[in-house]
Amino acid sequence: MQAIPGSQQENAMQQHLIENTATSRQVGYSVALARSAEEVLEAQRLRYRVFVEELGAHVQSRTPGHDIDLYDPFCEHLIVRESHADRIVGTYRILSPTASRRVGSYYSESEFYINRLQNLRSRMVEVGRSCIDPDYRSGAVITLLWAGLAEYMVRNNYEYLMGCASIGMADGGHNAANLFKQIDPVHMAPAEYRVFPRHGLPFERLANNLPALVPPLIKGYLRAGAWVCGEPAWDPDFNTADLLLLLPMSRANPRYVRHFVKPAESVAA
Repeated sequence: MQAIPGSQQENAMQQHLIENTATSRQVGYSVALARSAEEVLEAQRLRYRVFVEELGAHVQSRTPGHDIDLYDPFCEHLIVRESHADRIVGTYRILSPTASRRVGSYYSESEFYINRLQNLRSRMVEVGRSCIDPDYRSGAVITLLWAGLAEYMVRNNYEYLMGCASIGMADGGHNAANLFKQIDPVHMAPAEYRVFPRHGLPFERLANNLPALVPPLIKGYLRAGAWVCGEPAWDPDFNTADLLLLLPMSRANPRYVRHFVKPAESVAA
């Protein structure tokens, strides 16, 4: 969730997921939490290449060529490494409930008022800054990222997964507005879990009633059982419309858990 920023990346990832039949066993991938500062820096360089150089995001970082913000030192960094080239080719940032207390907030709070999720904080993990090297956008890499994330949630007995999921606004925001207006009510969170954007997208004005193109990553989370927690926010740094998604693990599609937790048990932890 959150980079998940950029529908261009998401579409490319999913297209490769469909077309590329490579498996982690064939290509030699492994998934693990970063174990050193050097691995974290390598993941942050990958994020910079994808978000800034490829997608044109504006990030403020004191380290040139790296996507680093104030949350990074408090996060765990899930990485997929390709063994033959010995390089990190995929990453996901994870902020645990304990870490969010130490930093003082969740990243999502920079975009949304999440007061109604207050009672979930001790059991809620935030994820974001997900990206894959453009040369490795295969089914193997995205599957391992999701597997590592699902295994992390189950192993630590966390009950809620939260994060911002992005919709590109290269078209001026029309698709993002149409998408929100066309979301099936079954995917909307109950009132007690609704959040409110700090900088709302004027979706009523932008919607033109054309069929919405749903970014595959958002589609995947909804199929897994996630809720959309309210109206979209506008993220000017990434030029995206962001939805806050919440996945209660008790609501997670059992096939999702079985599919993604099992593979993670056979890779590096």
